[in-house]
Amino acid sequence: MPDARIHVVTAMIAAFAISPAYSMTPTEQQQGSAMSARAMVPKKQAVRPAKPAPHRLVIQVNQNDPAVMNLALNNATNVLDYYRKKGEEADVEIVAFGPGLHMLRKDTTPVADRIHAMNELAFPSKVHFAACGVTREGMEKKEGKPLELLPEASMVPSGVVHMMELQEKGWSYVRP
Repeated sequence: MPDARIHVVTAMIAAFAISPAYSMTPTEQQQGSAMSARAMVPKKQAVRPAKPAPHRLVIQVNQNDPAVMNLALNNATNVLDYYRKKGEEADVEIVAFGPGLHMLRKDTTPVADRIHAMNELAFPSKVHFAACGVTREGMEKKEGKPLELLPEASMVPSGVVHMMELQEKGWSYVRP
């Protein structure tokens, strides 16, 4: 039996000597005191509450149809309202390309008033409107004049590529 006790004690001393989580405090080292039970317990790390995953939605508009445009705005409004009631934020991006670019054109949009009101409605969440640069370039070439977009719209090089990249970053996708 004495040999077994020696092996156990040797193993305990080796474990304490190697592991920084079980080291003595500087005060204990200065006083030369024996290892306290408190020093043998691993130090706890601060636990932070988990931040909820961001709610991010990209909505496609590729039709020059007021019903589709309004449905996209309804979807965005419903998502923002839902998360606001839960006390959470959400980001929504509406991407217009192809014939859907008319939604963000100053001269042809049937939903300008709703778009103007969306930023106030969305706070503290965010809503963005992205216009496809490829589509805009094609429309300008066909119509022979530069197109003016609503002030809420920002230009992206390609609407489809922009949506693809957002999805690769974890954004959810809806096509109304």
